[in-house]
Amino acid sequence: MNEILRTTEAFVREHFDKEGTGHDWHHIDRVRRNALLILEKEGTGNRFVVEMAALLHDVPDEKLNKTEEAGWKKLEDFINKLGLTESTVQHIVDCIESVSFKGGRVIQLNSLEAKIVQDADRLDALGAIGIARTFAFGGKKGQPLFDPEIVVRDKMTLTQYRTEKSSSIHHFYEKLLKIKDLLNTEAARQIAEQRHEFMSAFLEQFYREWNGQA
Repeated sequence: MNEILRTTEAFVREHFDKEGTGHDWHHIDRVRRNALLILEKEGTGNRFVVEMAALLHDVPDEKLNKTEEAGWKKLEDFINKLGLTESTVQHIVDCIESVSFKGGRVIQLNSLEAKIVQDADRLDALGAIGIARTFAFGGKKGQPLFDPEIVVRDKMTLTQYRTEKSSSIHHFYEKLLKIKDLLNTEAARQIAEQRHEFMSAFLEQFYREWNGQA
């Protein structure tokens, strides 16, 4: 299993080497470390499945591929070469499929491992790292820092989430500030508290500066 993990890490490092939207190798590695920390705190779960799903979770992401189908084909081609059992492959794939926020969708998570990997990925969207990634992604998409004339979207389809006009500050209200209450595990919720408070403090400071206050 260690050899498979090393092979997977090398594949992911190469795949995300020049990624500039905050979904780079370092994000992947933080998600893996978050996932293993949650796993340890929860005291149960399949470590190999959690680590593999954390490493591979962004490979099929449609925003990082020409199409969603191309992303899943890339994942399938790689994972099927590893010699894993069909049930293990399916478990890993199920975890990966459950990770994405995609406009705030709510789906049934069928395993503790899926809950852990989803929580680990969402934790990396919070706190100082989450703020930095938000502005990196917004800049890559050509979004403004903030536009007070844009209305915050409470509910939206995936197409609206991906294509409608927004700003980096709006992203806090449309996703980041919701995450704390969407986490699955007690361990992740504990970690999220301080990161959530940090983002709220950042927004207060942002508005003071935006409005020209000393």
